[in-house]
Amino acid sequence: MRILLVHNYYGSGAPSGENIVVDAEEKLLIDGGNEVIRYSRYSDDVRRQGTFGLIRASLSTPWNPFSARRLSEQVNEIRPDIVHVHNTFPMISPSIFHSIGSGIAKVITLHNYRLLCPAAIPMRNGNVCTECIYKRSVLPSLLHGCYRGSRLSTVPLAANVALHRKIGTWNSKVDAFIALSQFQKDQMVMGGFPKEKIHVKPNFYAGDPEWVPISARENCVVFVGRLGAEKGVKTLLEAWRRWGDSAPLLRVIGDGPLRQYMESESQGLNIEFKGQVQADIAQQYIARSRLLVLPSEWFEGFPMVLREAFAFGTPSVVSDLGPLPSIVQNGVNGVVFQAGNSYSLLTSIRETFFDTEKLCRMSASARQSFESLYTEKTNYKQLIGIYERAREVSQLSRK
Repeated sequence: MRILLVHNYYGSGAPSGENIVVDAEEKLLIDGGNEVIRYSRYSDDVRRQGTFGLIRASLSTPWNPFSARRLSEQVNEIRPDIVHVHNTFPMISPSIFHSIGSGIAKVITLHNYRLLCPAAIPMRNGNVCTECIYKRSVLPSLLHGCYRGSRLSTVPLAANVALHRKIGTWNSKVDAFIALSQFQKDQMVMGGFPKEKIHVKPNFYAGDPEWVPISARENCVVFVGRLGAEKGVKTLLEAWRRWGDSAPLLRVIGDGPLRQYMESESQGLNIEFKGQVQADIAQQYIARSRLLVLPSEWFEGFPMVLREAFAFGTPSVVSDLGPLPSIVQNGVNGVVFQAGNSYSLLTSIRETFFDTEKLCRMSASARQSFESLYTEKTNYKQLIGIYERAREVSQLSRK
């Protein structure tokens, strides 16, 4: 196939799993013998333009006629079989779906909930909030100023959601949606998206990494991710405070708005902060830890760290929120605890960490999950299948 990949890259100052997925899928498609052409924009360009750039990007979020025209010209020139969109925020906009025309299959990956939730993250004041999704209205987001805590900043994103719901972009202009989990698919259907067009395809891990036996691993637990409230890092810190002097080493990889707070409040605890590191270094830490902990307190998509934990055979301890309990099977390839409950988290880790036999069994199951669900081969087959279905839907819509 000839595939046009469309993606607005997030700023380089905040490493994004979406950016990684786009690059990995491009390589996956090329290795499969497909021709891939890119249409990319970069949020770093906005930041370099200062206030003017931010204003222009805000105005472009709901409808960008310039991106629509440029993409239309590129489509007419190369005539792709598939246009696969990953992210249009803030510089591309969903207007492109109206400019592509009929006869070319259009696919979009749902990396988050931005098409229904102006904040993209269904969370407010530290708690999950699904008002805009379930009510099918952006009024709650405007009332609460959900994007960056500002009503003014929320306006262009709310306008984006409301406009494309009103003119039927998602029901009539897209042939296939890719959800990262069944849970996410169910949420999108609740928000009004066409169930028959949503296909579930998780993220994958490229390659066949070494599987280190539990007995050869460091005596530690690892957290890899953004140090933000939505990731449950305060609950994690409280669990280690409860554990006290007998707690094993908790190695924290990543950066974010709560890093200074975390470092300050962890004085005297067995916690080590490594900051933001290269992806391969983070993966080495995961591969040599006895447990990965992911205490998220919001609806994740499909966390990149989980596909890495599966690939390296590292059992995961995850919260019982969103898709996580369906990705990690409690007692099989990891452990599930009650989200936001530091005692539940502490108990789950403590009862698992020192049980070597249990850890070895979970490690083998985690690796088996990778081999059956999250390899390049499996993911490629799923992706091509979705493309073929999108082409069928596109052709039917022309009749």
